[in-house]
Amino acid sequence: MKFKDVTFMLEKNKILLFYPYISKNSLKNLGNTLSSRWIGQGPKVDLFEKKFSKKIVNNKYCLATGSGTDALHLAYILSDIKKGDEVIVPVFTCTATNIPLLYIGAKIKFADIDVKTMNICPKSVKKLISKKTKAIVCVHYGGLPCDMRELNAIAKKNKIKLIEDCAQAVGAKYDGKAIGTFGDYSAFSFQAIKHITTGDGGMLCLNTKKNYKKAKRIRWLGIDREKKHQGTWSNDIKEVGYKYQMTDISATLGLDSLNEFSKILAHRRKIYYTYLKKLSKNRNINCIHDSDAKKIHSAWLFTIALDKKDYLQKKLKNKNIETNQVHFRNDKYSIFKKFAKNCKFPNMDYLEDKYLVLPIHHKLKISEAEYICDEINKVV
Repeated sequence: MKFKDVTFMLEKNKILLFYPYISKNSLKNLGNTLSSRWIGQGPKVDLFEKKFSKKIVNNKYCLATGSGTDALHLAYILSDIKKGDEVIVPVFTCTATNIPLLYIGAKIKFADIDVKTMNICPKSVKKLISKKTKAIVCVHYGGLPCDMRELNAIAKKNKIKLIEDCAQAVGAKYDGKAIGTFGDYSAFSFQAIKHITTGDGGMLCLNTKKNYKKAKRIRWLGIDREKKHQGTWSNDIKEVGYKYQMTDISATLGLDSLNEFSKILAHRRKIYYTYLKKLSKNRNINCIHDSDAKKIHSAWLFTIALDKKDYLQKKLKNKNIETNQVHFRNDKYSIFKKFAKNCKFPNMDYLEDKYLVLPIHHKLKISEAEYICDEINKVV
């Protein structure tokens, strides 16, 4: 039996939590890329950056990277965060948000979450501001925009950088503006299970041409590639650089998904609002959502919170419905524990054992989302 047949047998009767979106056009287009001169960083990376800038972030400067983590690390470097500087981050996020700060040696200051949205709590942020604070990092959990008006006000008042981790929020909006256009820097992820995937990859979005040029050098080992290709490079490196570039192979996948993004987003939102409609009536369930009209969700995750989370997860597993928590509070990981001594996070404590993520992806049918809701409502 072939491997793909075994995989099909394991999955055919299971409702999966995630499923990568690959355009039907990508097989042909990948073949064209592989047959070309460029398989590393080349013209398709440039094209992907330009199209993403125009379609998603209102023509900001965009730089494609090997991962969303790469994009965040570049944002922290460009924000001039150095060893010992304090950076305020959410206690609840993917570790990719915070691990690059360990590369730098920055001091992480964990902020509590908003109990309704699981996003960073502005009130908690305000309490953590000090003379050593260099930046605030906000994460739009599951695709739900943070309170950008408040966070911007805090950042401006204290003359510190605001960095958006938009890994889960491509297509989201706040007050009519695209998420990714509020901060000094913003980072997107194209990891396998995101709305748009390049296999793995990311995008750094910036406000100024000067920082864009610097980011391009740091992305490629500190080398000015354009000057090098023209034969005018001085053969000197003045900045510590990294190997953080995207390849044309990855960009091919990204371009195909970007062309179909409206369809991807619309379907995910239909699933999201199916869950919201059918589960919000259940008094034993709290849907992690915000009805604020300023916030338009990107529907990467749909999260519920309930006292009988483990019981429900087992019941759904017995029905071949996959669920999980996806992300965990970062202060419990050994690498971050020193930053959480004597810190209290009452909202995170309250939700820690209650939240559960339900399936959303392009292969999930609306009827299956309704079935999941019916099964949940039967047992809780």
